[in-house]
Amino acid sequence: MPVKTVKGTRDIFYPDIEKWKFFEEKAREILKTYNFKEIITPIFEYTEVFARGIGEDTDIVHKEMYTFKDRKGRSITLRPENTASVVRAYLEHKMYAEGGIKRLFYIGPMFRYERPQKGRYRQFFQLGVEVFGSKNPFIDAETIELVINILEKVGLKGLSVNINSLGCEKCRPVYRENLQKFLKGIKEKLCEDCKRRIDTNPLRVLDCKVPSCKEALKDAPNIQQSLCEDCKEHQAKVFHYLETMGVKYEVEPNLVRGLDYYTRTVFEVVSDNLGSQNAILGGGRYDNLVKEFGGPDTPAFGWALGIDRLVLLLEDKNFDFANKTIYIVPAGNSIDYCFQTAKILRENGLASEVMADSKSLKKALNSVNKQRGRFVLIAGESEREKGIVIFKDMENKTQREIKLENIAKELKDEIDK
Repeated sequence: MPVKTVKGTRDIFYPDIEKWKFFEEKAREILKTYNFKEIITPIFEYTEVFARGIGEDTDIVHKEMYTFKDRKGRSITLRPENTASVVRAYLEHKMYAEGGIKRLFYIGPMFRYERPQKGRYRQFFQLGVEVFGSKNPFIDAETIELVINILEKVGLKGLSVNINSLGCEKCRPVYRENLQKFLKGIKEKLCEDCKRRIDTNPLRVLDCKVPSCKEALKDAPNIQQSLCEDCKEHQAKVFHYLETMGVKYEVEPNLVRGLDYYTRTVFEVVSDNLGSQNAILGGGRYDNLVKEFGGPDTPAFGWALGIDRLVLLLEDKNFDFANKTIYIVPAGNSIDYCFQTAKILRENGLASEVMADSKSLKKALNSVNKQRGRFVLIAGESEREKGIVIFKDMENKTQREIKLENIAKELKDEIDK
């Protein structure tokens, strides 16, 4: 029996990989226009990075991390998210000493042990951004507008932004106390995880996806009514800037996100094409996390986007999956001439493959058909003597001679038709 992939993982290859490349290239292009610089962090870190950064009582740390001991007995974890890693790198390399606002982005795999479902895997891929060094609500709005810009540029529709404020160290404790009182009154209606969270992290109860909990929370206290004046002012400015930028949003009082480090602004972008688990991305402000890591008091804002889920929304009609490779078939002992032809094509940016193993022209053409190829060049000794190749268009069933000196230009014209 052949070995298979581990549950919750998958292979990604042609033609789906074309959607991934398209998205990544478009995202990088747009991120550059906002002055974001790429960062690559290790796939695994000391467990402390995530336990400290994400929060001990989160589902990620409590249930979902891939953690193991290395050969020296140190606890190592495959990264379940990347904000904590980027904060660690920001401090370790003293990026704060450079001054100004630091804008970073990353693209790569994350790992969480959770139930696989549509667009959600145990090894999944994220594009994320982190902005360090500003409390200005403009940063919140601009960073949200950035991701909407990316999503619109890749052709996504049916999107909406849900937004909320989690308050700050002044007003959140008041709301937390009010919420705890409410939750204790409905404790018997809550799932076991939420019962435990009442005392440890009551805001996380609002993020529960269990239907009975969601129903019981309909009359929960509204955090919007507990915000201090500074938080209200910050939120009002975020809304103003979003409106100025043309970003539509809805206030969602129960939106808290699943991580402990958020303060003030939190948001999600959801799609009406993904079913009940409809969030494509989320993020928010985390003004205290750098300080909690032992660094200077540094405000920050960021988001992370699930590429696996996003790719599901990219429509096939927007992609050209046609096989435009030019297959070069040797006729007789003419491999050298075929390679010479392929070299000219490749130097001009045209994909080509020399079918060196073909036993006959008929078998070679059958192989091209199976690969849904269209363009074939036949190059034999007689063609070498004349300085030509024979070009076959398998789709139009046409054939003609092309001079080798004109091969790149003529085939570019054919492919671009």
